[in-house]
Amino acid sequence: MATNKPSGDNARKGAVRKRSQLKTKMEGEEHWTKRSREDGKFLAQKKDPKADPYKGVRRER
Repeated sequence: MATNKPSGDNARKGAVRKRSQLKTKMEGEEHWTKRSREDGKFLAQKKDPKADPYKGVRRER
């Protein structure tokens, strides 16, 4: 379970729950996309195709 103490230090300890990430193609380029595990909706996508994956979010196959 993630604990974020002390509050306000902008540091996460543990994994992000109820989220996953995968690579999706958009206009021929692959981008990292976050998805909700509750309803399967896409939440956010990184604009830069060379960007690193989201930190602490599990990956889908």
